[in-house]
Amino acid sequence: MTDIKIAGIMRAGAYSPNHIGNDAAIFNATADQLRKRGCIVSIYSEEQFIAGEVKEDIIINMCREMKSIHLLQKREDEGALVINSGYGIENCTRERMTRILVGSGIPYPESLIVNTNEGVTAALKKGNFTRCWIKRGDFHAMHKEDVSYVRHPEEAQEVLQEYFLRGIKRAVINRHLEGDLIKFYGVQDTSFFFWFYPFDAGHSKYGHEAINGKSQGIGFDKDNLRDICRRAGEALDVKIYGGDCIVSPDGTIRIIDFNDWPSFAPCRQEAAPYIAKCILNTIKDRK
Repeated sequence: MTDIKIAGIMRAGAYSPNHIGNDAAIFNATADQLRKRGCIVSIYSEEQFIAGEVKEDIIINMCREMKSIHLLQKREDEGALVINSGYGIENCTRERMTRILVGSGIPYPESLIVNTNEGVTAALKKGNFTRCWIKRGDFHAMHKEDVSYVRHPEEAQEVLQEYFLRGIKRAVINRHLEGDLIKFYGVQDTSFFFWFYPFDAGHSKYGHEAINGKSQGIGFDKDNLRDICRRAGEALDVKIYGGDCIVSPDGTIRIIDFNDWPSFAPCRQEAAPYIAKCILNTIKDRK
C-alpha cells in the first residue's frame, strides 16, 4: 500500500474545547496505524488546508471550521475521497442533525427548532416543556454557553435572548430526558463499539453530565444501542463517530448528541486500528 498517499487534517484548537490533546492523540494514533500498513500520511493544519496546501486525493480529517467543511465538500465533488465527509460533518450541526435524525426515525428527544429572536414561552408551555436544553442550531458547540440547561419556559426565553445578542440566529430546544447518560464511540463497517457512563468516569467537556448525575444502572438492550448509533451514523453520513444518549427508566434509548470523529479518549488505543481499517476499506471500495 505504499502507493496510497493520505492527507490528514487536524482539528483547529478552537474547535477542541477542553480536548485539544485528546483530539490530537486519536488522530495521530490513527495516522500511525495507517503508516504501519504502508500508507504515506502527511499531517496538515486546518489553516494549511484552507490555504490550498493539501494536494492529496485521499483526505482524512477532524475539521470543524466552516471554511474547511465547505472546502472538503468541494474536494469531494471534484472526486476526492474524504473521511469523514464534509457533508457528514455539516450534518452534525444541531439543526441539521435534529432534522435528519427525526426524519430518519432515530430515537431522539422531542424538540423545537426556533429563531432566537422569537417568543417561545407559549409554545413551550403548550408542549408541556419544563426542563429542557437549548443548543445553538447553526454550528458545533465551541463554548459552554452554546449548550444551556434551563428549568422552565421563562428561563428558556432569557437564554434565547442571550443567544440572539451573541449573534446566534437559530437554536434547537430539546426536552430534558430523565435517566442514565451514556457516551458512545463507533466506527462504521467494523466491529468496534464502546460505551460508558461519563459522569461515573469523571469524563466531561463542560460539566453538563452532572445534570443527570451518577448512573442508576438502568437495564437496556446493548445491541439496540449499537444499532441506533449505527443507523444514526448512516443517516448523517459519518463513518467515525461518537455521542451521547439517555437511557430512560423504562430502558428506552434516545440519542441526544452525535459528533463526527470525537476524541475516543477512554478507548483510543483500541479504536485507532479499527478507524484505520475503516479508512483502508473505504479506499479499497472506491478503487
